[in-house]
Amino acid sequence: MRILLTLFSIVTFLVTPKLTLAENIQIEFTEYDSYSSEVTLINLGDSIEWLPTNEGHNVEFLAGPKISALPSKSEIDAFYSVVFKVPGVYLYQCSPHGNMGMLGLIVVDNDFHNLESIEKIQLSRVASSVIKRLIRIAQSKANSL
Repeated sequence: MRILLTLFSIVTFLVTPKLTLAENIQIEFTEYDSYSSEVTLINLGDSIEWLPTNEGHNVEFLAGPKISALPSKSEIDAFYSVVFKVPGVYLYQCSPHGNMGMLGLIVVDNDFHNLESIEKIQLSRVASSVIKRLIRIAQSKANSL
């Protein structure tokens, strides 16, 4: 009986899906007025940390699946961290450099349901061009998964 119970336990352990732990992704502010990762695909529950490795930058969310639940903008030159609990596309910028194209895109759970609202955001000509490029990259990355 003990052998059957042990065998059952081993088989159950091998067949049961492994629990996935939330990831912590780090993005740096670069000296080129950009983020070290402009397009980031993550899973629900993952967090992103923005590291002030270069001066004069911050993180300000412009859009996401629940606009009322978006985090407030970070201070300039400050560490910033967000745990993503709602699937969808998030658009953020550096407040002082957003019009120059310092933007980032986060896709949570490969969910593009709110992409149309991201595409409708009024941005400078440079920033609009950058967001179009970031969306193409995000869709390409998502399709290759």
